[in-house]
Amino acid sequence: MTRLGEFFDEKSINKSAVARKTGLSTSRIGQLTNNPKTILSAAELYLIAKAITEDPCKLLDYVCQDLKLANESISK
Repeated sequence: MTRLGEFFDEKSINKSAVARKTGLSTSRIGQLTNNPKTILSAAELYLIAKAITEDPCKLLDYVCQDLKLANESISK
């Protein structure tokens, strides 16, 4: 399961309803929520966030929370 899939489960989000609202296929929503090797595009994430009335930035933060910079000690 992907982070997006975990988010859907936590919020009890209906995948079919999201597919209808976004125009993405139900199989694509299934891939995005179940297969960790599937690449989620920014456009897909934005459409999904809008369909579930979630802030796209918050959804991006949740989905990408495990990503880290190669060098965390970059000076400003």
